[in-house]
Amino acid sequence: MEGWCRPSEGVKAVEEGESGQLQGTQIASKLNWLRAGVLGANDGIVSTSSIIFGVAGASATHATLILAGIAAIAAGAMSMAAGEYVSVSSQRDLEEAELAAEREEIAADPEGELAELTRLLEGRGIASELAEQVAVQLTERDALTAHARLEIGIDPSAVSNAWAAALASMIAFTAGGVIPLLAMVFAPRAIDIWVSGVAVILALALTGLISARLGGAPAGRSIARNVFGGLLAMAVTFGVGKIAGTQI
Repeated sequence: MEGWCRPSEGVKAVEEGESGQLQGTQIASKLNWLRAGVLGANDGIVSTSSIIFGVAGASATHATLILAGIAAIAAGAMSMAAGEYVSVSSQRDLEEAELAAEREEIAADPEGELAELTRLLEGRGIASELAEQVAVQLTERDALTAHARLEIGIDPSAVSNAWAAALASMIAFTAGGVIPLLAMVFAPRAIDIWVSGVAVILALALTGLISARLGGAPAGRSIARNVFGGLLAMAVTFGVGKIAGTQI
């Protein structure tokens, strides 16, 4: 009969569909990680350079500026790591709670969950009789994975890792923060703050370009926005340091 296929073929079709969706999700996840890394590096550049310029505004010595930069990187990196760990841990707790609830529902009412899985498959365009047969095979193979992927959109084998996210954020922030610091360390003392500023502008232009490429946005606008934001932050903190330096 036209349009008919065996249950095993239906299972294969569903799994191929899930595989395609999972691959798309994995690609999106990688892009999100890359985007988060760029944003973390950008945060490191702006935060560290702003603190350095703020201290420089108070006419601090070269050694004090270096110390301020090191402290800014250490504090910022740990803050980013802690924040990311808490955020992703909350997401992981939610995913695990959803999986636990689904596991309990399957154990308490297997027939009802099988019927629900059948309806989900029918909603994907599979004929009613075939959907029921495919649901049975998916349930026999791994009921929790089938329900998790089709019903709540979670892959039990790829639950969020809070430690990995925290480490990635810490590394990204540190990588961005060392740019203005190293520029100052290796620059001539007389122009160290200006060399650091130029390094920051170039670094912000690069992160703006990468962000534009990842998001499909116009590069010029993204770079200009990124550089302007960084310059504004440095100017404000320099002014604050200048004012505070005369009062302390």
